[in-house]
Amino acid sequence: MIYTCTLNPSIDYVVEIEEVIMGDLNRAQKTSFYPGGKGINVSRVLRNLGLPSTALGFAGGFTGKFIQDFLEHEGIQHSFVEHEEPTRVNIKLKTDEETEINGRGPQITEEQQKRLLEQIAAITPHDVLVLAGSLPPSLPVSFYEEVAAYCKNKEIPFVADTGGIVLKRLLSYNPILIKPNQHELGDLLHTKIHTIEDVLQNGEALLEQGPENIMVTLGGHGAVFMNKKVKAVATVPKGKLKNSVGAGDSTVAGFLAVYQQTGDVLEAFKTAVACGSATAFSDDLCTKAEVEHLLPQVQIHIIKK
Repeated sequence: MIYTCTLNPSIDYVVEIEEVIMGDLNRAQKTSFYPGGKGINVSRVLRNLGLPSTALGFAGGFTGKFIQDFLEHEGIQHSFVEHEEPTRVNIKLKTDEETEINGRGPQITEEQQKRLLEQIAAITPHDVLVLAGSLPPSLPVSFYEEVAAYCKNKEIPFVADTGGIVLKRLLSYNPILIKPNQHELGDLLHTKIHTIEDVLQNGEALLEQGPENIMVTLGGHGAVFMNKKVKAVATVPKGKLKNSVGAGDSTVAGFLAVYQQTGDVLEAFKTAVACGSATAFSDDLCTKAEVEHLLPQVQIHIIKK
């Protein structure tokens, strides 16, 4: 079973409007509500690809209930630890460009943290845990590290899909996959990453810090995969960008969907790129049909094997 863990989920309130006039009344042309959070997005894409998962994390109030009801309607298993405050709402404002206003997270008590850790303790080495997204302000930076240390000790494969100092502190626990974009990779290595060549030249240093597999996305310029046996570059399909929210999470889900079933990292990489692109070209997260349509357009070039 694949378990996804979203510590700071949200409702994503998507507002489409031609122009925003500050200080005046603005009327939306279209609005949508979706359950948000990186781990939840991974679970939703896995479901679209036909794989089961269980979504873990924290949820509370009427907004938390919306998320749970939405996942149940889509047939996604979940087991959230509930808290007293409402789950946050993130506003995704779409005009000629995309603006995001993200809410803060709720106050998570020590007892609620303990209950989540007890759920994680039931995961076995035959499962995979996806640690994804930001921490609520009330949780210490060390919370993810505590989970990662447990996974390493119990030989539970885990994916680390977060950023900044949190991700850097997880590398030594040997996640099976990390997926920084070019800017996050640059921050981790204290350098600037602009091109695929930059990724190939600098990525080795990150592998030495502990992750088994690394995927780096560079938007429309392609993507890079590397581990200690192989380096590969992927072209990305052509299409109109509609939605950047969830594209990276779709990439993680696509990789896991294939890797869990076949162990073939290059096929997993190819599917990952197709999934990320399909979401970027859609209003919501990618569907299986959309991914299959784009797969032939993804070309993998092996750099080292």
